[in-house]
Parts: sequence; structure tokens; C-alpha cells
Amino acid sequence: MDAASPVPDAMRQRDMVWLGSREEVARRYPQLGIVLPYDFMLAAAPLTSGTAVWGGIALLWPVWHAPQLDLHERETVTAFCRNAAALLKEAAGHGRPLLPPEEPRILPAPPADATPARAMDALSFAERLPIGCCALTLDGRVTFINPAAAELMAVGAASLIGNRPWEVLLWLQEPLFEDHYRAAAITGKPTSFTVLRPPDTPLFFQLYPGHSGISVHITPAAQHEHPPHRPAPSTELVSAVALYHLTHLAVVLAEAVSCQDVVDVVADQIVPAFGPQGLVLMTTKEERLHVIGHRGYSAEFINRFDGTPSASRTPTAHALATGTSTFFSTFADFERAYPDAPRYESRSAWAFLPLIASGRHIGTLTLSYDKPQPFPPAERAILTSLTGLIAQALDRARLYDATRTLAHTLQTGLLPGTLPVVPGLDVAARYLPADVGHGMNIGGDFYDLIHSPHATVAAIGDVEGHNTTAAALMGQVRSAVHAYAAIGTPPGDLLACTNRLLTDLDPGLFASSLIAQLDESRQRVRLATAGHPPPLLRHPDGRTEVLRLPPGLLLGIDSEAGYPTTEIALPPGAVLALYTDGLVEVPGADIDDTTNTLAQHLTQAQTQDLERLADTLIRHAQSSAPRHDDIALLLVRPQLNSA
Repeated sequence: MDAASPVPDAMRQRDMVWLGSREEVARRYPQLGIVLPYDFMLAAAPLTSGTAVWGGIALLWPVWHAPQLDLHERETVTAFCRNAAALLKEAAGHGRPLLPPEEPRILPAPPADATPARAMDALSFAERLPIGCCALTLDGRVTFINPAAAELMAVGAASLIGNRPWEVLLWLQEPLFEDHYRAAAITGKPTSFTVLRPPDTPLFFQLYPGHSGISVHITPAAQHEHPPHRPAPSTELVSAVALYHLTHLAVVLAEAVSCQDVVDVVADQIVPAFGPQGLVLMTTKEERLHVIGHRGYSAEFINRFDGTPSASRTPTAHALATGTSTFFSTFADFERAYPDAPRYESRSAWAFLPLIASGRHIGTLTLSYDKPQPFPPAERAILTSLTGLIAQALDRARLYDATRTLAHTLQTGLLPGTLPVVPGLDVAARYLPADVGHGMNIGGDFYDLIHSPHATVAAIGDVEGHNTTAAALMGQVRSAVHAYAAIGTPPGDLLACTNRLLTDLDPGLFASSLIAQLDESRQRVRLATAGHPPPLLRHPDGRTEVLRLPPGLLLGIDSEAGYPTTEIALPPGAVLALYTDGLVEVPGADIDDTTNTLAQHLTQAQTQDLERLADTLIRHAQSSAPRHDDIALLLVRPQLNSA
């Protein structure tokens, strides 16, 4: 959901994304431009209902479409998205949410109206033609080939039906055929090329795409002026898809931030490109190899190898120590080299690849296959290139993870470890760091509960920014608030004193804060705000109110700013909710609307347990939209039996 891609962008922005040309695709979404370097237009739209985003849709048009969608097209897409979101919401409400399938569903185009007689006439016509023709589905599989085409391609029709031509015929396994097929399927434009069928027969292929498939016209190339494409001397070639995956992997690895990002990218890209059934990624630490990610293995099997000594006699340790890749095309080869090594299920081929960054051996990548693999030189070369990209990304990611861990340790130390136990008061608190992609994922949100002989004070605040500077300033602001609250300073005066301190420090950052001073004996609470989101008050009868307090300036702007104090009733059983803006901010939505929605959610929450109530509010925020800001939440409730 945080990827730079049209559909996630549409879902985050809650608005349609339109890409009117190949150049615009490449400029706005370079990863997409690399994987699909073809001419097409694209619209991406979100499936939304209220504040919830249920999914998205991508629609492709050929380039001869008008530069923009017309009003009717936009209304049609919008209506579909609205109806689809309503269906998804209804399914989820009935406990039957629509979950992603293991494989995408492919819906064939509706067949054209044809009587059996007309179908037989068309079949007879195609089979009588002296020129070759065949039909491909949109995913490249042959559904029909006439005798002339089978003769020209020197293959039996039965071996092609249901298969992709480049997967059956060695001389079509260069990227040429597959790349032209992809171009035709995606752009909707005819394309052509000439290739040499061994030993010396040039064939001219013309591809004509339609909404239900692709028609292929095959003739001897002597009739045309296209020079034939001669296959490379070796037939050990890598498919076009594998080459695209290699290029795409290089781009996405450059954007991977954490070690988990690298693991996910490697698994998502290598498995479809090279077809392994198993993948294990290991890194070195203190003379041992540790598993940081795997696919296609049980956890029980993988745990046996976690912590393997770097000097052990295993294929992974050998690859790490020597810095050379080892390939086993069959189980017999593997067993001869490592007779005591365990075999997972029916795995029959392996590649053990070292990860080397700046001359340092930092880990290994293991790929395993259910069937024997020849590992031709071209594929070995690409796998070796892959490991270089992975090693560099992993090296950067480990440094990032170490820095982030240090920063989070700093932030955790600045937040209260535990809240004080206040007789007659129930309290629950939550903190979630921001999900800001390449940032440090730390910020300046804080909460506190101060219990002293003078008063009990609930405080919450937010320093702008998501870095160590914001976290450090947050610690200073929280310390100031805590100190003033502990001596019984009224809320408005407390904010004024903190504001003067922050102005004197002049950190170049501003902060918001909300102070609630509880008077349990009088069942009252005094509130003051410095530019902070309004608190919520759920009354004992369940009704929730948004408390619109008199506004005060953000802390750190004007040293002379004043902060008015408001006093309201806080009876036993009432819940006062203090939170930061990360709980209610939704891209493209009015914050007043999302605050009112949060209040409704608080009203409708069935649980009376304050901890569960806090979890409910957090889940509501997480399900509404991706969160790019910290969330701090503090709930306080006077106990009924304390009245």
C-alpha cells in the first residue's frame, strides 16, 4: 500500500490517477515504465465507501484513445467503484470479507454469437488457408493453429495447443517473440518481427491483438523486406520476463530500506522470474549464518539451519567462505557433494550463491527447485548479477536497521515506561510510530499521566517531524509538562510556561499539546489546548461529544501567547479520549469529518474494557487508510465505584 504505483496512489489520494502516455508513465512511475515499456493509457481508481478504502481498479486503453477520459467514461468508472465498494463492505459486514486468491482470476471475454455451422465454416476456412495462422489467449497460450502454420514452424499442432510457443520451441525462446506478444497484449497495437527457424528458414510473424486474444499470421520471410533475427549460437537463453524482473529488481532494491524490505523484494521478484520452489536468505553475525527470510520451507526445517557456524561443512558456509556460487542440477550431484545434508521434500536442484558487498562476505542466497535444472551459463550469470544487487541492498538495509533501532531506543526511553496507578481512575495508552517509508519511523508524539498530591494531569502532545530532532525535542517538552503539572500548575498556565521555554530554546520546530487536569472529588476536568486535535468525551450513556475548546497557538510560535482553560463535568463512567492527529488524518478527507467518524466509532464500541477500547480505536484508524504519522492515544475514565 505504500508503493509508488498507480493503484496504491489512487487509494491513498482517494481519487482517480490518469496516465495519458508512455512518457507520463515513465516520469511518474519509473518502475512500471521499466516492466511495461509499451504505449498504453491507464486509469487507476479507488474503491471507497465513507472513510474506508476497500481496494482499487486499473484500466488500460490503447494509445489511440483521446488524451483524457470523457465525462461518460469517468462516471462509468466512478459508478463501478462505488458499487464494488458497497459489495465489499456488505460482504465484510456479514463476516465474509473478500480475500485475495492465491492466483489472480482470469475472466475470458464473452464468446461471439456463432452457430455450430458458422463455427465449422470458420474452422474449415482457416485450415484451407495456404498461409500460417494461429490464435493466442491474452496470456499467450495457443488455442488454435492451422496446418500451414504447424508446417512452417515444423512442429505438431498438439504440442503447441495450451502452451506458450516460446516455452515449447527452442528457437523462439529468445526474448523476441515473448516481448512482441507482451507489447501487442498491453498496447492493443499490431506488431511484427522476423526470426530464423533452424537451420535457415526465416519466418515473418504478425500479431493482431483484440479484446479476447491475439491472432498470429505466419509467412515465409522471403516475401518481406524484414531481415531475419538470428538466434544466438547458444540456445541457453533467459526469457524476456526474467530480464524484466532483473531490471525491476534493481529498481525496487534501490528503494528497499530495511532488511525485511529486501527479503520481501527478493522473494517477490526472484520466485516468479526464475521459478524456484524454495528460497532462503541468510546473513552473517558473530561467525554464524542466520536466516532472515525464507519462502517455500516449513519453519521447523529452516530452524535447523539458523545459527549455522560459518566454518561448518555445509553448502551455504562453503559459498560464504569461498565467495563462489555452487549449482547442483540434480539430487544425485548434491548428495555426492554433501551426503549428510538433509533434503526438503522432493527438492532436486539447488543454487547456493554468496552475497558480497564492497569485498565483504555478508551472507548467502539459496534457491531450490522441485525438478532438475540445467542452470545454463546465461541463467548463472543473471543469478550472479542478482546476488550483487541483493548484497548491496542488504548492506545498506542492515545499517539502516541499526540506526533505526538506536533511534527507537531513544524514543522509547523518552516515553513513559508505565503509567502511575491512580486510585479511582482507569487508564489506557497506545503509541504507534509513523509508517513513512524511507524515514526513521520515529516522531514527536507523546503522552503522560502525572499523579501528584496537587492534581492528576493527563497530557498529550505532538512535535512536528519524524526524526531524532523531533524525538529529542519531544523529550524536552514532555519533561517541562511533567514538571509544571507535578506542582499543580493550571492547564492554561502550564501551556504558557511550556511555550515560553520552547520559544527560548528556538529549535525551529513547533508542537501541539492538550492538558487535562482532573478533579476527582468534584467530578470535573479542566482543559487547555495549544493547537491540538479536540478531545472526545463519551458520556456514561454512550453518547460521544467532540469537545471544541477555545483555540490556542502552537507551542514555540509566540512567547506571549495565552491559553484559555475550560472546565467541564467528568462523571464516573465517562471516557475522556486524548489523541494525536495521526489517529484521524486521512489523505484527501476533511479532518473534522474523520474526527466525527472517530466519535461515532467510540459511541458504537461495545466493550467497556478500556484496554480493548483503545485497541478498537487503533484498529479503526489503521483500517481507514495508510498511516503516515505517529499515533498517540490516552484514555482516562473515573471509576463508577469511586463516586
